[in-house]
Amino acid sequence: MIKEIRLPDLGEGIDSAVVSEIPLGTGDSVAKDDVLLVLESDKASMEIPSDHTGKIIDVLVSEGDDISTNDLLFKIEAVDSGPTQEAPNENFEASKELDPELDPKPDPKPDPKPKELKVNDSVFASPGVRRLSRELEIDLNFIKGTGAKGRITKDDLHGYIRIRMQGGSSGPRLPRKTIDFSQWGDTETLKLTKVNKITGQRLQESWQDIPHVTQHNVADITELDGYRKKLKEEAAKTGKKVTFLPFLMKAVVLVLKEMPRFNSSLDEKQENLIIKNYFHIGVAVDTPSGLMVPCVKDVDKKTILELSEELVDISQRARDKKLKPDELKGSSFTISSLGGIGGTGFSPIVNPPEVAILGVSKSEWKPIYNKESKEFVPRYMLPFSLSYDHRVVDGASGAAFVERVSAVLCDMGLFKD
Repeated sequence: MIKEIRLPDLGEGIDSAVVSEIPLGTGDSVAKDDVLLVLESDKASMEIPSDHTGKIIDVLVSEGDDISTNDLLFKIEAVDSGPTQEAPNENFEASKELDPELDPKPDPKPDPKPKELKVNDSVFASPGVRRLSRELEIDLNFIKGTGAKGRITKDDLHGYIRIRMQGGSSGPRLPRKTIDFSQWGDTETLKLTKVNKITGQRLQESWQDIPHVTQHNVADITELDGYRKKLKEEAAKTGKKVTFLPFLMKAVVLVLKEMPRFNSSLDEKQENLIIKNYFHIGVAVDTPSGLMVPCVKDVDKKTILELSEELVDISQRARDKKLKPDELKGSSFTISSLGGIGGTGFSPIVNPPEVAILGVSKSEWKPIYNKESKEFVPRYMLPFSLSYDHRVVDGASGAAFVERVSAVLCDMGLFKD
């Protein structure tokens, strides 16, 4: 039975396309779903599959032809039945209707093939690459093509496979589709700042490359905050400010000295751990341009008042865009404090090449049960969260770290300079 293969409706407003590849020719055998044509338009690259199994008896298009919907492409001598149009039989009366009793349709059979991954129409790839990707169950949407017009080559596919086999997570990402949000209402476009872009890229890489674990804890800072307020009153006489962050920095450094793995970095081959014997703390600062993390060096060698003064200075210069490049480098551990804004907890993202970061939320008064008096008493509690690289730090160490920070914040004798 002779079957005609015509160009179906391509959708997406595509009225015509150019024939870029014809894998099969006259006389070739063809199986159902084999690719007959590869087309390219200004919007997409697509394949036209065969609806039948049989033999190609005529190819009616050539490479480079511009074809439109319903154009005749192939004639196939089919050994099965399918949905495409049947070539007219001159010996058959055109007015005679097909009797379903005489030509019953075969019962539908389950498709033995596994479900194929759907590939976005914007993906450019040869039939061979597409066939291999289907066999390996690899979504071509995740691969960036290096060929002409962004076409995905076999080398691109093999390179992606190598990255995945090596455990890499920095392979090509699924591209975002363009969406016209204005179709649902009024919109406004705000251009990202350079700081926004750099920070976003670094955070994305950190989240994808580092196996994050976050552990949460609280610290009773009732006495410590009382001491801070007294110190603040004294400092105010000389025009200085004292926040809680310097106390937290000192507490963290003390614990880092006891647990040096948290003050380290993996080398470039991820084969060695570099322990840092200096204690430079990065402090996340919210600025009009975006998040910045200036570094306060040698925290262990400075007093609470010295740290307070330096934090005020470095934070203001970050907001005024007056930081020097060197002031944004060299931190061995980072603290992100949202205590002045609010919230009860969050999961901070590790700042590479560091292996841990501490996130601090807003302190508040809580009724805490006192075992000795058997009563609930008001205590000023600080919630904080530790995120760390699980390749370097295990869960037990993470739990020990947050417990130790909590204990240090309760020890007044460690903070009186």
